[in-house]
Amino acid sequence: MRPVAVVTGVGRRAGIGAGLAEQLAATGWDVAFTYFSGYDDRMPWGQDTSARDEITAVLAGHGARVFSVEADFEDVAAPAEVFRATGEALGPAQALVISHCESVDSGILDTTIESFDRHFAVNARATWLLIKAFAEQYKAPYGDGRIVALTSDHTAGNLPYGASKGALDRITLAAAQELSDLGITANVINPGPIDTGWMTPELVERFVAENPLKRPGRPVDTANLVAFLCSAEGGWVNAQLLHSNGGWR
Repeated sequence: MRPVAVVTGVGRRAGIGAGLAEQLAATGWDVAFTYFSGYDDRMPWGQDTSARDEITAVLAGHGARVFSVEADFEDVAAPAEVFRATGEALGPAQALVISHCESVDSGILDTTIESFDRHFAVNARATWLLIKAFAEQYKAPYGDGRIVALTSDHTAGNLPYGASKGALDRITLAAAQELSDLGITANVINPGPIDTGWMTPELVERFVAENPLKRPGRPVDTANLVAFLCSAEGGWVNAQLLHSNGGWR
């Protein structure tokens, strides 16, 4: 039987989450993924209405059983519901990959209380509740459990996003210690700027100039590292914040 991974934030075919889910499916995992159309509706790119079916077909093409569930992580009940529904559809999860986020640019002087609270609810509080729900349903052998979360240090001009991602770092790395009795590893990846369609030609040119490898990041770059960390071979890497950005900055 293939182990089960839960991947959050798989709302668009071009997004990082879709790349993570596909690479996990290709390397032997069954995949449950979450999406939230309400976030996409608020963003410039809008909702990718065919993404769920297309992503499901790609994952199934790798031999994976696939389950998808819409989850608004501003709702405190959503993390536990994701694992309840996943358990019914696929069985207990052995890996949790946190790639969803709330990300709306604003700075110190123009961030609203509502935006600040939403960022911390979605990016930080939901991370805690997802990890908690994952640990409570964990049934795999000692040493096989995996938690991987994506972070960012973009805080200036993006205050609530960067600050809440900083909280995500601490919560995730704490899990490496607090869940050691279950043998679950927990790591954080900072992927740097990844081109998922949001970069203008000017931004692409800037990131190409700033990166020693002369290109912006791609979803597959992050997906390769996530797949390794979730593998048996990646089991000795634990409690780390890893920069996977081609040497950017």
